[in-house]
Amino acid sequence: MRENPSVTRLRVTEIFASVQGEATRIGLPTVFVRLTGCPLRCRWCDTEYAFQGGTTRSIDEVLAEVASHGLRQVCVTGGEPLAQKQCLPLLTALCDAGYDVSLETSGALDVSEVDARVSRIVDLKAPGSAELDKNRWDNLPLLGQRDEVKIVIADEADYRWASEQVVTHKLAERCNVLFSPVAGELAPATLAEWIVRDRLPVRFQMQLHKILWADARGR
Repeated sequence: MRENPSVTRLRVTEIFASVQGEATRIGLPTVFVRLTGCPLRCRWCDTEYAFQGGTTRSIDEVLAEVASHGLRQVCVTGGEPLAQKQCLPLLTALCDAGYDVSLETSGALDVSEVDARVSRIVDLKAPGSAELDKNRWDNLPLLGQRDEVKIVIADEADYRWASEQVVTHKLAERCNVLFSPVAGELAPATLAEWIVRDRLPVRFQMQLHKILWADARGR
């Protein structure tokens, strides 16, 4: 039985329009739906304000606010959005409404039930994150060309680990793979040089929203 969007409720930290700052949709005007809560505590997390609080809204209320921004691209993020089971019907409702929907998830929770129309952007947590043991490896075989794997890298040890995962799991054959430097810990140029040196089939990325607006919330 499908969820009734008028009564199905979620905890929402914020909904706002900005440009997409990461992944292959970088630069596209996008509506972000940030859900509240996360079971992980990555060492460099930049959205700790989404761990708690927020407001309770129905899916219909979320859809109405998303529609008010007049954009086709929608990104559901967190926190960890899949920590709320009602995230799944929200994603389906957004797809049914005609949006191009992406999901940013930590990779610690099962993505198998996410609507097939959604592009899943799945993190792999490198050792430097202090959450290596939270990776759900069963997610990787589920990914396809619409999906992406993102690895945030703090140092050369993280880079070596990430490179091994690309090769071992044949990630670049499954989907787009994104490497990002930890701000203030790894010089972006250094990571870019390593990728080029090793001819690694991944995409270097920086967080565009931080370049444009520093740490401004709701951007």
